[in-house]
Amino acid sequence: MRGIRIGRVFGIPIQLNLTFLLILPLFAWLIGSDVGELVQVINELFGSAIDAAALTSGSIPWVLGSAAAIGLFLCVLFHEFGHSLVAMHYGYEIDSITLWLFGGVASFAEMPEDWRQELVIAVAGPIVSVALGVISFVGFVVLPATQGSVKFVLGYLALTNILLAVFNMLPGFPMDGGRVLRALLARRRSHARATKLAAEVGKMFAFLLGIFGLFYNLFLVALAFFIYMGASSEAQQTVMKAAFEDVTVRDVMTPREKLDVVDIRTSISELLDRMFYERHTGYPVVQNGRLVGMVTLNDARTVDEVERDAYIVKDVMSGELTTISPSADAMDAITTMQQNGVGRLPVVDDEGELVGLISRSDLVTALNIIQSRGPSTSIRPRDPTDVIEPR
Repeated sequence: MRGIRIGRVFGIPIQLNLTFLLILPLFAWLIGSDVGELVQVINELFGSAIDAAALTSGSIPWVLGSAAAIGLFLCVLFHEFGHSLVAMHYGYEIDSITLWLFGGVASFAEMPEDWRQELVIAVAGPIVSVALGVISFVGFVVLPATQGSVKFVLGYLALTNILLAVFNMLPGFPMDGGRVLRALLARRRSHARATKLAAEVGKMFAFLLGIFGLFYNLFLVALAFFIYMGASSEAQQTVMKAAFEDVTVRDVMTPREKLDVVDIRTSISELLDRMFYERHTGYPVVQNGRLVGMVTLNDARTVDEVERDAYIVKDVMSGELTTISPSADAMDAITTMQQNGVGRLPVVDDEGELVGLISRSDLVTALNIIQSRGPSTSIRPRDPTDVIEPR
């Protein structure tokens, strides 16, 4: 998830997504609009006697709304630090923590597959939220009644942090409770199977939450959609990772001898003709047999039709190559494609020679075949001297 980087804490980049910049003032306005009702709730729950009239005059409600909203998102940030610092203790790298529309997201470079580690990492966030709620409540209790404004903010944070912890522990994978569920399921099942089961529970939870939100709060409908999509996406990623275990790029790629390439001097008109007849939308570009770039259909489209005989591939190709080694894992190829927004990767050996090309369609085809073969069938590593029939 992308955002505006605002700093780094414990070596973790902190980001603000654009949606956060929109939701923060909205939250401040909503809280400020309901200060009177919220004071009544806090007084009833905590047995206090905050004067609502003193907090609802002039600009005070909007100041309190802003303070409470900022405090809430700071608590969400601490919640994500709870997950992140425990994960770092186990040796996992945290790409970033991002505050956004629905709170916060800690992006892991790699998700834990050990169920014990995942369990501890998952519960760390809610534990931090409960601790923040308790600290806020203690501050609420010890402050004198004359500090009504501060007591209101502390009371609000005490209540919302406890609610945040409880809500996050519901089995809505990929929320914290869903990850706890997956960890418990993985005690006696494979990680992929546990993920699939937890994702199904998470999608059912999202469906029920969405129905509830239709009648009470449309914000919950949007949250339900996020949970459903997150559960589906992570389940798919986990299934792919399990399927591609011990499968390398060499096993999946189109080898050099079967690879269609274009010369750097090929005209754009010739390139488009080849794309039409060969049904390819991207080619490695070579010069004297050496890989020098990649050219795609989108590159060719940048040239006007009347000028396509005059322009050559060199004029439109991308010379900034993202490559991968033939010995890399197939999942590394998927990750690299996703991170760079490309659909194919040149495969280059240690000497810098082009030895093949791997595309998304190669990976999808391989995944379908692996799943058809069944989990008990191993994939025989490809010998570089194997004779491969054209596809």
